[in-house]
Amino acid sequence: MDKILVEGIRLFGYHGCLDEESKIGTEYQIDVTVWGNLKPAAQSDNLAETLDYVIINRIVAKEVGHRAKLIETVGQRIIDELFKAMPAVKKAKVKLSKMYPPINGDVERVSVVLKQKRK
Repeated sequence: MDKILVEGIRLFGYHGCLDEESKIGTEYQIDVTVWGNLKPAAQSDNLAETLDYVIINRIVAKEVGHRAKLIETVGQRIIDELFKAMPAVKKAKVKLSKMYPPINGDVERVSVVLKQKRK
């Protein structure tokens, strides 16, 4: 199975359980991998036959823009929307990193990684 990776998407969001996180917000970095058959697109050179990374980026931006308490929730919404928007996606993996989280310590990021096959 072939895959497309969209790595290092940087966005600003307002996710977290603390009230201050909903007001101040923070930076997020997202990596998305989708698996599917890329052979038809490679042969036809037709954008409509591939797993379009513009659509992937648009979905990530939309879901990071919709507040949640947990980044796990945001990651799952991204996967759900990828499957809805692109029927050719057979499997998806999302790594969502919250940069400089408000925890007591010098931590660059906390991340969740969600991986799911189409049902």
